[in-house]
Amino acid sequence: MSPRLSMKGKLLRLQTRLRQPEWRHYGAMLLAGKFIGIALLLLGFTLINPDLMGLSAFAADPDLKGNAIVNPINTMWVLVSAFLVFGMQVGFTMLEAGFCRSRETVNVLMECIVDTCLCGLLFYAFGFAFMFSHGNGFIGMNWFFLQGAPATYEGSGVAFLAFWLFQFAFADTCSTITSGAMIGRTGFWGDLVYSFFVSGFIYPIIGHWSWGPDGFLATMGSAGNFLPSLGMNFHDFAGSTVVHTIGGMVALAGAIVLGPRLGRKFKRDGGGPMLPHDLTIAASGGLLLWFGWYGFNPGSTLSAMDFIGIGRVAANTTLAACSAGLVAMMCAYQMSQKWDVSFTVNGFLAGLVAITAPCYWVSPLGAILLGAVAGVIVVAGVELLEYLRIDDPIGAVPVHGMCGIWGTISVGLFASGEYGVTGVFGPDNAAPLKGLFYGGGTQVLFAQLIGSAITVVATFSVAMVVMYATNAMGLLRVSREGELEGIDLHEHGISAYPEYVISSLGSPSSMTVNRDGRL
Repeated sequence: MSPRLSMKGKLLRLQTRLRQPEWRHYGAMLLAGKFIGIALLLLGFTLINPDLMGLSAFAADPDLKGNAIVNPINTMWVLVSAFLVFGMQVGFTMLEAGFCRSRETVNVLMECIVDTCLCGLLFYAFGFAFMFSHGNGFIGMNWFFLQGAPATYEGSGVAFLAFWLFQFAFADTCSTITSGAMIGRTGFWGDLVYSFFVSGFIYPIIGHWSWGPDGFLATMGSAGNFLPSLGMNFHDFAGSTVVHTIGGMVALAGAIVLGPRLGRKFKRDGGGPMLPHDLTIAASGGLLLWFGWYGFNPGSTLSAMDFIGIGRVAANTTLAACSAGLVAMMCAYQMSQKWDVSFTVNGFLAGLVAITAPCYWVSPLGAILLGAVAGVIVVAGVELLEYLRIDDPIGAVPVHGMCGIWGTISVGLFASGEYGVTGVFGPDNAAPLKGLFYGGGTQVLFAQLIGSAITVVATFSVAMVVMYATNAMGLLRVSREGELEGIDLHEHGISAYPEYVISSLGSPSSMTVNRDGRL
C-alpha cells in the first residue's frame, strides 16, 4: 500500500500529468461531462417548475397593494394576543362566580358562556362592520357578514380575520363586564336581550367613534372634522374607554334599573354586602385576568416589530396593577383594620383598567402613579355605590367604569412626550404625545376629557333606555319567587354544588337560612 501524498505532492503530480496529452484529454472529457449533467438537471427543473428558476418574472407581475400583503409575524402576534384576551373569559367567569353567592353560580356560568356565543355571531354579522369599517363619523357601513373585506385590515399588515378575532375578544369582554353588576336577580331572557344590544349595537357603534377608521373622536381636532380648533384627537390605546368605560356604564344602568337583590341591606341601613362564597375561585380568576391583559394591552400594538413598544406596554401594565393592588389593600385596611382580599383583587384589576388607555405613552413611573390613584378610586367607588344603595356584587362599576374614566383622563396628565404611534415595522415617534405633567399643556387633557364625557353620557343614556325597555317587558328581573328559591334552581334547575351542605355557620349575616339549610 503506497503512502498517502501530501498536498504539495498532489500538486506536483497534477503539474506532471498536465504536461502529458492523454491526461489533458481525460481531464477535458471529465469536466465536459460534469457541465452537461448540471445543464440537464437545470433544464429538468425549469420544465417541471419554471417559478423555481425565477422565469415567471417575464410574465406580468400582479399589482399588489399595501392592504393585500399579509405580514406573517404581525398576524401571528395578533392571533396569540387574541387567544390571551379570549382566555380572560375564564378569568371573568371565575371572578364573578367566586364573588357571587353559591345560589347564583350556575347563572353566572351560563351568562358568561352564552354571552360569548351570542357576541361572536353578532360581531360576525354586523358588530364588526359597525365598529371598524369605513362609513361616517358615527357608524361603519361596510363588511357586513365579513363580506367584501380585504386581505388585511387597513395598513396594519394583519390578516383581516385575525384582526376580527382579536376585536371579537374585546367585544366579548365588554359584554361580560356588564353582567357582573347584575348578578343574582337578572332573568336569563333579560340577559339575552340586553347582551344582544350591548354586543350588537352599543359597544360597536359607540366604539366606532374612537376606534373606527373615520370615527369622529378618532379624527377630532383635524381640519373638516369634529372640533378642528382643538388640534388634537382622542386617544385610547387599548380600551379604558372603548371597552371598560362602556361596559361599566352599561353595568351601572343595569344595576340601577334592577335594584338590589332581595335581602340586600346597605351600610346606611345597618347591613352590609352579601359576602362572596368562594374567594379562592375569585382570586384565581383575577390573576387569570391579569395574565390575559398581556394580550389586551401589548397586543393592541398590532405589531410584533415594535419590540420596544411591546416591552414598555407590558412593563407598564404590570407596574400599574402592582401599585393599585397594594394601595387598595391599604385603603381597605384603614376602613376595617382587616387585610381584605376582595379589595386587593379589585385593586389590581382597577390598575389594569386604568393603564389600558395610556400604556403606550407613559413611563414606568407614570404607570405606578396612575395605578396608585386607581387603587384609591376603586375603594372609594365601592363605598359610593354602597352609600347610593346600588347593588354591584363584583364591583364592576368602580373597577371598569370609574377607573376606565380615570385611565382615559390620565393620558392627558402622564403621557411622557417620548412616544408617538406604533407601526407595522416599528414605532413612529415623530409626533410624541405629551401630557400636562410633562410640559405638554392641556391640549391632550382636553381631548381626553371631551372623548370620555361623550362616551359616558351616550353609553349610559342608551343603556338606561335598553334596560328600562327590557324591564317593562317583564324580562329583566327574575320573579320574586324565583329569587327566593334561588336563581340557579329557578332558571337552570341545578345547583353548582349539589353535594355540598351549606350550613348557617358559613352564611353571611345578611343572608337568611331556612331550617332545611336552603338560602
